[in-house]
Amino acid sequence: MSTALCPGSFDPPTNGHVDVIKRCLSIFDHVVVAIVANPFKSALFDSTERSAMLEELFEDESDRLEIHAFSGLLVDFARERKVDVIVKGLRAVSDFEYELQMAQMNESLAGINTLFLPTNPKYGYLSSSLVKEVARLGGSVEGLVPPLVVSALKERYA
Repeated sequence: MSTALCPGSFDPPTNGHVDVIKRCLSIFDHVVVAIVANPFKSALFDSTERSAMLEELFEDESDRLEIHAFSGLLVDFARERKVDVIVKGLRAVSDFEYELQMAQMNESLAGINTLFLPTNPKYGYLSSSLVKEVARLGGSVEGLVPPLVVSALKERYA
């Protein structure tokens, strides 16, 4: 049984995140979504809220998908979950430069390989940071995030 780990902040989950997770579900037997606590960013939604959004988005896949929040080294979390590969979505060359270095460090620390999955071109410009900025300034984020996230952002910025 192959297990993939999809880490990210998911603050909030975007249609790009959803696309990468769905594509992983089509490739791997089991997918673990890891909501990473980033100490260098202040989150709009806490990890419980982000977990709840992702659980609702993937409720039909609950037998093949796990969602967990964690802090610490990704490779330690990956080992605990017995994952075969870490999957990272890449939007641009700038993502690759950063993610390649992280992948090499993860392989060096724990022997865990990283698979880079090019983002669907229609989501190539999309990031949680941009979505939050548009929502904060009163712009429409419909089509950028799932409807339940649109509602959560409207509520948060009301």
